[in-house]
Formats: sequence, structure tokens, C-alpha cells
Amino acid sequence: MPGNPSSGNPLPGTPVAPGPAPRSSNRLTFAVLATGAGVFSMMQSLVAPALPTVQHALHTSQATSTWVMTAYLLSASIFTPILGRVGDLVGKKRTMVAALVALTIGCLLAALAPSITVLIAARVIQGIGGALFPLSFGIIRDEFPGHRVSPSISNLSAVIAAGGGVGMVAAGPIVGALDYRWLFWLPAAVVAATALIAHRYVPESPTRGTGRVNWLGSVLLSGWLVALLLPISQATSWGWASIKVVGLLAAAVVLFAAWVLSEARSASPLIDLRVMRLPAVWTTNTAALLFGAGMYAVWSFLPGFAQTPSSAGYGFGASVTGAGLLMLPMLVAMFLAGVLSGRLEPVAGAKALLTTGAALGAVSCAMLAAWHTEQWQVAFAAGVFGLGIGLAFASMANLIVQNVPAAQTGAATGMNANIRTIGGSIGAAVMSSLVTGHLQASGLPYASGYTHGFTLLAALCLAAALAALLVPAARRAGGPRVPAAHGTTAGADERAGLEQPTPR
Repeated sequence: MPGNPSSGNPLPGTPVAPGPAPRSSNRLTFAVLATGAGVFSMMQSLVAPALPTVQHALHTSQATSTWVMTAYLLSASIFTPILGRVGDLVGKKRTMVAALVALTIGCLLAALAPSITVLIAARVIQGIGGALFPLSFGIIRDEFPGHRVSPSISNLSAVIAAGGGVGMVAAGPIVGALDYRWLFWLPAAVVAATALIAHRYVPESPTRGTGRVNWLGSVLLSGWLVALLLPISQATSWGWASIKVVGLLAAAVVLFAAWVLSEARSASPLIDLRVMRLPAVWTTNTAALLFGAGMYAVWSFLPGFAQTPSSAGYGFGASVTGAGLLMLPMLVAMFLAGVLSGRLEPVAGAKALLTTGAALGAVSCAMLAAWHTEQWQVAFAAGVFGLGIGLAFASMANLIVQNVPAAQTGAATGMNANIRTIGGSIGAAVMSSLVTGHLQASGLPYASGYTHGFTLLAALCLAAALAALLVPAARRAGGPRVPAAHGTTAGADERAGLEQPTPR
């Protein structure tokens, strides 16, 4: 009879949790998520090798051309957690489509940019695509069957990690065969098609947070992120003791304190600080900060090391394309390790994989510090680092998703990505100071600058491994869906609210 629970028909007004999507639908959804997030990840590194070409083509200075990277970094840092929270509230699919459209517009504007000012503005718009990371993880958690969540997150993390490697490898051949503007034309076509497919075929997630966007918290978050990342990224040219660097860092401290106070008092915080205080979350974020410092610094400086003329006493005088090919083992290892981690995680646990990945990063950096006279040595060390990145990326995302309420997935994974980016900015800035602090008469860095830098990165990755050891072992989320308040549905793990995860 209708309304009889035993008949399988729900009572009137009872929220019904949707069953798992068909396998074919899951595959299409994953393909869309992987394409969008992978292209955005590629855009992070695709432009870096072409900056000298951009500088010459747009008749600008080296200092100004670096803003092509800085603007992208700052924009992504601001929009990633904010739009992650917006997706939690208004729908992850519609927010993801909006981010894909913004990324497409940014790529088209960059491809047509007549000046460096327009190109920098285009990169700001592209940074909105940073929200694709947390939104994609949230959609996987909401839509995929429980037993597929962890492997799918691992596979997506592998694609994201490999995307950065693809950018480093592909930049040289694209610029050499076509033009630097094709670094934007090609992604624009792919992302535009992805946005159309996502709008048509990706289902809207049923899990919604409650409340509204805390716009004061958003402004304060944006303020302290800009005040922190801008001086760090420009410290080499401005000087660490300059008024601009010291003043902005002081402003970052004040704005961060104001943001924490605003979030603590808000009935609908942008980032729920109770979630950030969960042991599994803060320890994972600490490991992300430290490992991110090592990862981004290696990505930024290893190609430069390979391109240094051998007359400097080190380096191989490689072209942009040659330096990219030297990074190919890292790219392959990142992808394979990320995919493999999805099979290992149910057996070994995400904590063990994160610890192993960070430890491999430390081993790789130590190898680069002591063992870099031959190209095969650098390629081998890069491959080892790629294994570490693949394992660490996947396990970080899984640990966050497994330990936060479903309605906080977007904001929490977005903040994790942000913390990793902050670590990367710090690592790259410190590495730059060590490498460029003392130059030869020819203007090239001394080998000792790279040696000391890679040694420091090894120490940071080792510290990340130690932080990962503090992550409490916990059960994997992904139980059956149950009705939640306000007619939404949520995972069974959300019934416990913000309780501590149960030890294995």
C-alpha cells in the first residue's frame, strides 16, 4: 500500500536518499571531473617554462612577467575554499560548471591578450578554476558507491598530480611547434567541451550544507591569503627585510586573527574551525604544508638546474623541451603511484601511504643534493619524487574526505589544497633565496645553492612524514546514506557530527 514502509514506498514528505548512480554514469562523471581538474592542474605549470617567451612577445620586464604566475596563485588560493563552500551550500555540480566556464573565459582572454596587463587579468580569471579540486572530491563522495569513493579519489588525485607534470613536459614542444598562445587555445577548447558535458550529464549532488556564505569571512580569508602569499612570492625581488614584505606579513597576521574570530562567532562559518581542529584534519594539513613546500620547490627549480650551462660547474645546458623530458619519469611515476594507491589504501591505510609518500620525497631530495652529475641520476631522483607525490596526493584527499562531515567536504578539501599551496609558496621562496643568494661572475647560481636548497627540501619532506605519523588511524567513510536535517541526505558518518574517528 502507498505509504507503507514495508511496501518499499516512503511516507509522504519523507526525504529519500538516492541510490548509487549506474556504473556507466559513474565512469562518465569521473571522466568529466578528471578532465576539468587535470587541465587546471596542467595550467599551473604549463606557462612557467614559457615565461621568457611571453616576456619577449609582450615587451615587458622579467619582474612583471612573474605576475603571470603570481596572479594565478593568488586567485586560486582565494577562490578554492570559498567556492568549495558555495558548492556545499548551493550545489557542487552547478558551482563546478560555473568554475569551468570561468576557466574557459580566462583561457580565451589569455590567448587573445594584447598586453601583459590583460594576460595577468586573464590568469586571475583562470584561478577561479581552483575550485574544481574540492568540488570534484565532493561530487565523488556524494555520487559514487561507498566502496568506489576511496579508489576514485586516489585516481583523481593521480590525474591532478600528473597534470602538473604534463604542463612541464608539454610546454616546450607546444611553444616550439606553434606559439605560446596555444598554451591557452588548447586548454580552452578542452575545458569548454568539458563544461557542456558536465552541464548535461553530471548529476547534482543531493548533499547540501545549511546556512549561507559568510561573506565577511570570505573577505578576511582573501585578505590574509593575499597578504601572506604576495610577499612570500615576491620576497626575492623585493627583499625579505623590505617594508613591503614585513608590512604585508604583519597585515597577514592581523587579518588571520580577525578571520579566526569572525569564523568562530559566525552561525554559518566559511570554514568550520571545529572541523579544522579534528586530529585527522590538522595533522593531514600540517603534512600538506610541509610536503607542499618540497613539491613545488622541486617543480620550480629542477628544470632550471637542468637548463644551467655546464660551464657553471653543474647542469646540462638542456633546452626547455629537454628539461621537460628529464621530468618525464616524475610524471609517469606520479600517475602510476596515484592509481596504485587506490588499490593499496584499503590494505595499508591512507596514513601509511601519506607517510611513505613524504618519506620518498625526502629520499629524492637527498639524492638530488648529493647525486646530480649525470642526467640519469636527476631523472631517477625525479622518478622517486614522483612516486612520493602520487602516494601523498591521493592519501591527503582521502584522509580529509574520510574524516569530515559530507556537507563540509568542499570547504575542507579546498582548505587542504590551499594549505599545500601556501607551503609551496614558502618552499619556492626559500629555495629561490638559497639558489640566487650568491651568484657567480657569470650571473649563474653556484652549485652549493642548489645543494643547500635540496638538503632543506629533504628536511621539510622528512618533517611531513613525521607529521603524517601523527594522523590517527580511522575507519573509512562511505557508509549508507541516511536522511539528514532540512530534507538533505548525508553519509552515515555524518550522524556522528564532528565526533572523533573511531580507531582501527
